[in-house]
Amino acid sequence: MDDKPNSRKRILWAAGEIFSETGFRQATVRQISRRAGVNVASINYYFQSKDNLYLETLRYWKDIAFEKYPRELGTTPSDLPEKRLEGFIRSFVYRILDSGIESRFGKLMAREFADPTSALDVIIEETARPMFILIGSIIGRIINKDPVSDRVLYCTSSVIGQCLYFLYARPMYRRLIGEQKARSLSVEDIADHICRFSLAALSTIRSEEQGAPV
Repeated sequence: MDDKPNSRKRILWAAGEIFSETGFRQATVRQISRRAGVNVASINYYFQSKDNLYLETLRYWKDIAFEKYPRELGTTPSDLPEKRLEGFIRSFVYRILDSGIESRFGKLMAREFADPTSALDVIIEETARPMFILIGSIIGRIINKDPVSDRVLYCTSSVIGQCLYFLYARPMYRRLIGEQKARSLSVEDIADHICRFSLAALSTIRSEEQGAPV
């Protein structure tokens, strides 16, 4: 076992880099140990297996992302649902598109969604499901519908889909609008647009559901 200080943290840091670069299946424990500056026995000591190392890596980088960008970004349950939705969207967009290390969790999850492993079910239960329930409850309040209704499900999926588009479709829209234009799109502007677009759409849906003139 490697007895250097902070070995476990260095392993998780190196694993985050390599898993986000190559995905789980292509990465090797030996690659990670070399980048972390530890021996392979240290990884076995701290994590027992590559599978467990991968899961703990996802958890480690999730905690870093959520520490800087919590789920509702400065809002509280007593705030208006529209304000809470804005906080959720901004936090989500900043978390996955931030140019710093906070976006590594988003990159890891992009790899995981493209080629799922057994870790996906764990992360869904620990992270994605609570977030999905939260945003559904907020949207349900905005449009005055039961959070488990199909209407809320569609609206929730649409809001989340807008955020994820700018992460997963980067290679495509860079080609569609040009590299220079794509680079000019700031994270703040993207978040502002999704907030305005989503709130306007939800307002229209609420009016339609109430039978009021749009």
